[in-house]
Amino acid sequence: MSITRRLVLASGAAAALPARAQPAYPSRPIRLIVPFAAGGPSDIIARIVAPHMAQTLGQPVVIDNRVGAGGVTGVDLIAKAAPDGYTFGIGSAGGLAISPGLGRGTPYDPVRDLAAVTLAALVPEPLVVPGASSFRTIQELIAGAKARPGSLNFGSTGNGSMPHLAAEQLRAAAGLDLVHIAYNSGGQLATAVLRNEVQLGFADLPVLLSNIQARSLRALAVGTPERLSWIPDVPTFRESGLPGVDASNWHGFIAPARMAAGPLDAIRRAAIAALQDADVKKRLNEQGAIPGGNSPEEFGAFIASENAKWGEVIRRNNISPD
Repeated sequence: MSITRRLVLASGAAAALPARAQPAYPSRPIRLIVPFAAGGPSDIIARIVAPHMAQTLGQPVVIDNRVGAGGVTGVDLIAKAAPDGYTFGIGSAGGLAISPGLGRGTPYDPVRDLAAVTLAALVPEPLVVPGASSFRTIQELIAGAKARPGSLNFGSTGNGSMPHLAAEQLRAAAGLDLVHIAYNSGGQLATAVLRNEVQLGFADLPVLLSNIQARSLRALAVGTPERLSWIPDVPTFRESGLPGVDASNWHGFIAPARMAAGPLDAIRRAAIAALQDADVKKRLNEQGAIPGGNSPEEFGAFIASENAKWGEVIRRNNISPD
């Protein structure tokens, strides 16, 4: 028998063999990388959503906390993970929209190297003053700051943090001369405002809410498009004539950019189903967070717009990391 004849027969026999079925996705636990320590906002959101996602996917969703560089280390792990559907993660405004514009940037491009899954939660950033402050409205604060340029201090959670950039938005929008004092955490910042060490500051709503409700802090405005149910009497910056102040913190689910369409869609559907669940919504609301659940296209466009917005604030003010 000729070599050609044997090759033809062999190829025909191979073609006759049944195709090996691919295991249904997912066939094993899925890792959810959280770029921050346990107990932080991203971790809390992930732990609220993950059990519901696991029910939808039929496999455990296992939290993996990977801390470092303000969230950059964990996001980089997500970007470089195998795109097989068994690793995704949660990123925040810091790692996805602020750090890329600070200093040397990040080892990943948040638009090119990551697939947007869905926005998980929006966390408002109220502007607060001490409860005993003479400033009762944002207009009074602006008038007081202009009357005494350089006399008011604002606190933040570090150079390039969301509270810092929000205050820079306010400073630019209202033409104010304010002095920046950085702290190491939202808790320290809130205490500094309570003690009048700084006369104003932005921070995540959950850090401030109990003091606002107790009236030891006074919220003057919020950067969200609409007023907040937690503090309905507090106007938005847009209502107050300052549409250029639109700062909110946020957290969203992301995956490696090259993840196959099937697993990526399964993760997306599970995440959105979780975020639409009444109990998940209630628990996120208790954390001072507004549940997300938008489309990948909408979330991807949001990440790109946030990069452009905060990159401009960083460049305009020559902000560098701590």
